[in-house]
Amino acid sequence: MDQKKKILQEKIAQTVQKYGCLLVDSVFRGSHSIPVLEIYIDNEQGVTIELCSEISREINEIIESAELLPANFRLDVSSPGVDRPLKFLIQYKKHLNRNFEVVYLIGEEKQIFNGKLKSINGEKLIFESPKSEIEIDFNSIQTAKVLISF
Repeated sequence: MDQKKKILQEKIAQTVQKYGCLLVDSVFRGSHSIPVLEIYIDNEQGVTIELCSEISREINEIIESAELLPANFRLDVSSPGVDRPLKFLIQYKKHLNRNFEVVYLIGEEKQIFNGKLKSINGEKLIFESPKSEIEIDFNSIQTAKVLISF
């Protein structure tokens, strides 16, 4: 990562934290002529459009004043959405009683479990399916996605 991007990442993380949010991910997309910076934020209360707008305005000012990206960049700030895997333990709390597909490791062996998140006990997540209940250590989870039911 070049120096400007490293500085930008640090400033983004500080700004997001200032608003009581968690920086879930930041992704550079687009072309060299029109770069796009996507920032995904989350918090326990949920992310509002107003919150995204405030953070976007502040990050935009930082980028422009420090000339960290070309003048024609596009900045998108949003919640991760339910289609993105959860990355942090704090994200699971607002998804209690929702269905998940969890890929996790037992030793070196990859396991897949589909079930409802029933509770969280420290770093242990308890999931249940019609056939079984399982406790998965957060650190053994490779990916976890909320399953949308219609």
